[in-house]
Amino acid sequence: MANYLKLFKLPDSFNFRRGGHIKQGVLAYETWGELNADKSNALLILTGLSADSHAASHGEKDTDGWWEYMIGPGTAIDTNRWFVICASSLGSCKGSTGPCSPNPDNGQPYRFDFPDLTLEDIAKSSVLLCQSLGIEQLECLVGPSMGGMTAMALLAQYPTYARHMINIASGLASPPFSTAIRSLQRESIIKDVNFNKGYYSAQQWPTEGMKFARKIGMLSYRSAEEWRERFPRSLKRAPNSPFDIEFPVESYLEHHANRFVHTFDPISYLYLSRAMDWFDGNAYAHSESSVLKAQLKLDSALVIGAHTDLLFPPYLQEQLAKLLSSVKTEVNAIITDSIQGHDAFLVDHTTFTDCVSDYLQNLRS
Repeated sequence: MANYLKLFKLPDSFNFRRGGHIKQGVLAYETWGELNADKSNALLILTGLSADSHAASHGEKDTDGWWEYMIGPGTAIDTNRWFVICASSLGSCKGSTGPCSPNPDNGQPYRFDFPDLTLEDIAKSSVLLCQSLGIEQLECLVGPSMGGMTAMALLAQYPTYARHMINIASGLASPPFSTAIRSLQRESIIKDVNFNKGYYSAQQWPTEGMKFARKIGMLSYRSAEEWRERFPRSLKRAPNSPFDIEFPVESYLEHHANRFVHTFDPISYLYLSRAMDWFDGNAYAHSESSVLKAQLKLDSALVIGAHTDLLFPPYLQEQLAKLLSSVKTEVNAIITDSIQGHDAFLVDHTTFTDCVSDYLQNLRS
């Protein structure tokens, strides 16, 4: 993957929406396909909270990306046609500048000295990246989960920068249930004894807090309907000790927590999680000087949800589709029958391939 990872240097200094700035900031990004002569085939993917720039592999010898089935030659996002860009979000720990990056003023990690991060900041940095590649307008903007909210933050600031959008498992703002989930995740991390007000180390990592945060997250990423099929009670085993793991669903949560715990920086998780809860697209949509209603020039949009999604229920996609329709955007809203909940766009390959492929094939050649 390292051979394909590129770094874009943000302007020095990069100012944040809620105040503060960073110097020598970078975005780590990857691209697939070729940018055509008039630079009109650019497609930007904005990521979910824990995803990175490696959305797909670059060949047989490369590792699979987090959206491997969706991106590549002949796939739904066909890299024979599209020039695809995906960056690790500003504020993450996946190569882009974030709270765990060294502050150039003292060489120490920013930790909580990192400026308050918003999805508007992530969107702004992504546009600057695209502009550095000579892209004056995106042909298509794609955002699943947090990326869908970031897409709306992008359009609120740059209402003519994309001609089309695919918005998946997202909405204009987080509902109270989703905020409650993320609040508990943040609390579990901060209250871990090893968190130490952000001064943890690889040797004293807030392991239990991160594991618990991930388990809470998994409860909201998938659905009870799916788990009922996957984890029959007949598979339970005798625990090794009282109240140890006994049921298959417990093993599932433990497995995913252990996989995640050392792959993401705790403070980055806090910042990105809070940025999701801070974002309120309704403020842009319904204010007296609504940028989205007055200036948005989006030709068409595909809005996709799943009926089992707890984090971003279907009413949020319906609300978004209604807003886009009100500003004369041609909208196709699809609520799928996927049983995998919020994560359906990652695992229900057939359904989401069909939706995305059909939409992109109908855009101009």
